[in-house]
Amino acid sequence: MDEMPKILIVDDEERQRKTLCIALRLDGFDVECAGSAQDALQILEHGPYDLAIVDLMMPGVNGLDLARQVQRLFPQVKVVLTSAYHLSERQLVRAGCGAVGFVPKPYRMSELVAFLKSKTSCALA
Repeated sequence: MDEMPKILIVDDEERQRKTLCIALRLDGFDVECAGSAQDALQILEHGPYDLAIVDLMMPGVNGLDLARQVQRLFPQVKVVLTSAYHLSERQLVRAGCGAVGFVPKPYRMSELVAFLKSKTSCALA
């Protein structure tokens, strides 16, 4: 059996973060959580991660800025942005943040799991 991707969830809303963390763990993912961009960068320094799910709207360093930092410092980590506000693929490209996709809130877990597996398939090869 292939090893599941290691995922970092970054969301300043504790309830959202914990709920997603638990749900993804139940689906077999190896998941860690961070409540801020600063916490996320510290966590990323300590281990290989395949993917980071980053909330777009966070105080201080927002999701776009964090995605740019992750792309620069940890280029092997794929970033997926998430928010209740929709972003198109075109907007992601124009933002120049290196994100590989966008997942709207609220999450539909079956769709999210399928999406995450598709975005991390190269990490599993």
